[in-house]
Amino acid sequence: MNTLPQPQNNQSQKLSEMYPGIFQNDTSGQHDLRTAPLNTLLGFEMETYQIPLESLLPSKKLPDGLMSTRKYKQVVSSINEIGLIEPLSVLQTDKQKKEYLLLDGHLRVLALKELGLNEAPCLFARDDETYTYNHRINRLSTVQEHYMLRRAIDRGVSKERLARAFNVNLSSINRRVNLLQGICPDAINLLQDHQFTPDVTRILRCMKSARQVEAVELMLASSSITVAHAEALLKATPPEQRADLKPEDKEKKTAPIEQMVKLEKEMNQVQDQYKEAESNYGSDLLNLMVAKGYLTKLLENEAVKTFVDKHEPEILSHFELVVNTVSMEEALNENSDEPTQSE
Repeated sequence: MNTLPQPQNNQSQKLSEMYPGIFQNDTSGQHDLRTAPLNTLLGFEMETYQIPLESLLPSKKLPDGLMSTRKYKQVVSSINEIGLIEPLSVLQTDKQKKEYLLLDGHLRVLALKELGLNEAPCLFARDDETYTYNHRINRLSTVQEHYMLRRAIDRGVSKERLARAFNVNLSSINRRVNLLQGICPDAINLLQDHQFTPDVTRILRCMKSARQVEAVELMLASSSITVAHAEALLKATPPEQRADLKPEDKEKKTAPIEQMVKLEKEMNQVQDQYKEAESNYGSDLLNLMVAKGYLTKLLENEAVKTFVDKHEPEILSHFELVVNTVSMEEALNENSDEPTQSE
């Protein structure tokens, strides 16, 4: 009876390679360079092993509803279309048991099971490092993703296959492929390392080059590269700096001096409010998290919850509001909205 391999240097115990034949070429003698022993401490075994999915033990609890998220569906579509690119990271805590602690790859394991696969390529970790390695890498920016898609299309990959791999429709791929069309180089350089939706550049195309750069700088200064922000900047753009208006439209769009002064005053007020909120955001958010953690534990006690509900139901509703709040923006919105009716 075959047994699973132990994470040792004995290569005869290797089950199988991740992609048979992918590194079979003999590269010895190809480089006219002096060699030296490897003196770097490796975090993983050098070999990749195929391990049954039923032998993998999760190292964390996955949130409810994860399999209905867009991210999970994209992982399933990507694996189904082009295969598993990155192997799982595992650790064998007990050499006597055929069980392996899954350090990284919980989402991929669910996707592989949904696709009907029974085993997955894994890397053995040399120590019990249970943080998620994917969280320690830099994600592709939107501009980098655009270049990657363009390169794939230039090499013969069809847009239909890219859409299946990303689990999006063909129009979404077209928007990403044409992301930078009509955008000036200076604005592209500013957006190079950031993530945003393709509709942002669609709005920027309605501006001339100088205004594009100015709009991007304003969005970066407020850390808000969003469609709503871009549309607001477009509406505040003078007609002579817009690229989507005809000469006759520019005459119709010209605003009186009074409107321009009023708009400038409103923009200054918004900027002052933003700076004030930014200065207090960190401490307010910390207080919210502390209060939320304390009240969550407090309301888990049924006796306390029943007592408060009986004597002070209004206070209990506020407690539950804090517990269910997930962001500072939500807390501010809830605080500003007056209840119109009881439910």
